[in-house]
Amino acid sequence: MPDVRLRRVTSKKEMENLVDDFITQGYQVIEQTDGAVLVRRKTWGTTGGHTFWALMMFLPSICTGVALRKAGGDTLWAYLIVWFTIGLGNLAYALVAHATAEQILLKLDDLS
Repeated sequence: MPDVRLRRVTSKKEMENLVDDFITQGYQVIEQTDGAVLVRRKTWGTTGGHTFWALMMFLPSICTGVALRKAGGDTLWAYLIVWFTIGLGNLAYALVAHATAEQILLKLDDLS
């Protein structure tokens, strides 16, 4: 579970403006009450991160595919193992990036 940053605001108008700004920047509203709004960044990871994990999974999957092919296995299965392994690495990265996305709690200060 990601840490939640707290941002205090002094008026409802300021809170509404900040929520609009965060939505424009790619956040989504998770929970909203009269005195607080929880927003979270919408992300499934970065292009660089997905590229990194594809490359990290490529070599082991190629080795597995080559070993299968040398053992007399079908070429189709060797290719499927390569793409399936790369896909699993990227899926795991995307799920972790989404689950640990930045969260911000906008809280209205009660000055009365």
